[in-house]
Amino acid sequence: MKAMRRVSRFYFRVSRLALLAFLGSSVFVAGVLTAQAPAPPASSLLATADDLFREMSRTTGLPIRAPLQKQILSRAEIRKYLEQSLHEEYTPQEIHIQESVFKAFGLVSREFDLANFLLAFYTEQAAGAYDPRRKIMFIADWPTEEMQKMVLAHELTHALQDQNFDLQKFLRATRANDDATNARQAVVEGYAMAAMMQHLVEPVELASLPSLEPMMAGIIHQRLEEFPAFSNAPFFFRMQALFPYVQGMGFMQRGLQRDGWRKLNSLFANPPTTTKAIFEPSLYFDPRPLPTVSLPRPAALGKVDGLHVLTENIMGELGYYALLGQFISEDEAKTVATGWLADRYILYEGPGANQFALVARTRWTNSETALAFFRDYHTILARKYPELTPDERSGSDIFVGSTASGRVILLRKADECLWAEGVPAAQTEAMLSFFRTL
Repeated sequence: MKAMRRVSRFYFRVSRLALLAFLGSSVFVAGVLTAQAPAPPASSLLATADDLFREMSRTTGLPIRAPLQKQILSRAEIRKYLEQSLHEEYTPQEIHIQESVFKAFGLVSREFDLANFLLAFYTEQAAGAYDPRRKIMFIADWPTEEMQKMVLAHELTHALQDQNFDLQKFLRATRANDDATNARQAVVEGYAMAAMMQHLVEPVELASLPSLEPMMAGIIHQRLEEFPAFSNAPFFFRMQALFPYVQGMGFMQRGLQRDGWRKLNSLFANPPTTTKAIFEPSLYFDPRPLPTVSLPRPAALGKVDGLHVLTENIMGELGYYALLGQFISEDEAKTVATGWLADRYILYEGPGANQFALVARTRWTNSETALAFFRDYHTILARKYPELTPDERSGSDIFVGSTASGRVILLRKADECLWAEGVPAAQTEAMLSFFRTL
């Protein structure tokens, strides 16, 4: 089918928002996976945007409520724009917190600079953006005309979303919950992907096609090798960046099969609250409640001089999928992370450079999956701390060990796994008692 051949020449766009929603940004950035060719004149491109805006409104059923502001930028201008947006959206302390989370989980080196990484990561791929703070759409001046139209279809859908649902408010509503924010990001990006794909395959109905998610994932992974900053990034970042587009698109295609675009538009009033629901759409469309877990602040760490709580949050199925994928393998992530039900972590920071203590609690579908995760996280600890030495308390469901930065404790209780890292030796027994009482 001609429409499907057009889909196979697919482009990919990534956003700062998709970066674990740890960043929860409101800027949408695109990357083109195609050979470069002369772009059309600016006047032609801007006129195309106005026509396509009306077409995307007809496709989605979202009315145009205001004229579209638009601007064409060079690559250098886009980098400047991204840098300005990063510092407008986040304070230095907020950037420090996110950087510290990545370091504490062992996902990046202790020398990692998050701000510089983000600029390199996204400038490499930036071909367009819709900014809901400024209410303006930016389009790059270098992609081919065909690719620019695809970028436009996606970004113009974001403009329609913003005019009808207030994207900034929507995306910031759950900023204290990374997992819920990632789920909302998948709604925003998956919806825009679905609208773009519907535009590509017309007059065929997207809902009538087999799932496009596997094909999209294969094409994207293959073509992203063209982008050094992306292909060399840790798996965790790559998975977090792809999720809103690949899994988000699969979720939306399922929604279209329920009640068309009316169902997708209702998602902005009642969005999924976990990334597990994006991975498994039936959890949302045929609702089943998920448990939650609490994690009080342990008194043992509250007594340590110089140690203070830096942040508390939820990783979600996406976070654990990416964590297992980076430290173990993606096959293991597919097997174990699907058993995630609930989690919470607390990150403490000490007075020294890159001095952290991490406490976490997870719940899994059954004791067998919890045991599988226990074993996987034991492997992760050994890879994070090459000097890790177990003590005599370690057994089949408990591990206690020593590292250069303090004690680690890993405990499985039925369908739960709990652990702590960076615990002062004097507080080891108190932390074990704390875990056993939860």
